[in-house]
Amino acid sequence: MSGQQPSRREFLQKSAGLLSLPIVGQPASSEPPADSKFQPESFWKERITPPDDGKRYGWFVDTRRCFGCHACEVSCKAENDVPLGYFIRQTFYKDVGQYPKVARVFLPMSCQHCENAPCIKACPCGALYKETGGTVAVNYEICCGHGTCVEVCPYGAIYLDPVAKQAVKCHNCYHRLEHGMEPACVSTCPSEAIYFGDLNDPDSKINRAMQEAKAAEGELTQLRVEKQTRPRMWFAGPGPVEIEPRIPREGQSYGPETYNIYNWKESPGGGT
Repeated sequence: MSGQQPSRREFLQKSAGLLSLPIVGQPASSEPPADSKFQPESFWKERITPPDDGKRYGWFVDTRRCFGCHACEVSCKAENDVPLGYFIRQTFYKDVGQYPKVARVFLPMSCQHCENAPCIKACPCGALYKETGGTVAVNYEICCGHGTCVEVCPYGAIYLDPVAKQAVKCHNCYHRLEHGMEPACVSTCPSEAIYFGDLNDPDSKINRAMQEAKAAEGELTQLRVEKQTRPRMWFAGPGPVEIEPRIPREGQSYGPETYNIYNWKESPGGGT
């Protein structure tokens, strides 16, 4: 990482009690259409362009291996001081089949670190930007807590911190990457279902895992490609197709209702 921006933990330690920051940096001219949540291109074009560092970070989730232990969630919460009721990543599930042949499938989800990231385009204060390897990150010295990023994210992967009133999302654990470590969720996953790495490195662990999955399963899956965000997360196994309707959409965030006991009564077809 560039090392220029403070981590969320450092920011919260420095500015406990700070509720919001003013909107800064928004150009006065070239206003977007009244019905658009996006800012003028001149405002975000530079920030949506990743550094020329030769890296292209991405994610691969093998839902064939995930057994729903939620260790990735727990490690993410501990690593990033995520408060109760909020999630940077979340594992969704669904029961499929008909009795007595039933199974539960799982889908670990987080920010897709889109190449054409709508959150960057919509941020009115210019806080969202591309970091090393194309990581979509938040500058907490600038974030004003406007929440437009939440409104435009097609994957529900951003929430507003209830104390700092700022946007929070996966940042690829860049504080760990700087020390040669993997994101906390990757190193914690006991079933080796989550992979992260440089897609430009043909010998990287993520590329080898994706090639093996393709050989066994055929083409990998991405979620909501019709949104044209060009996500950098791929999936293998039945999880994406079965669970996609349950993933939050624009204006939503991951939440504890996902695990509400009343969801257990849902039929395999999604009805009640």
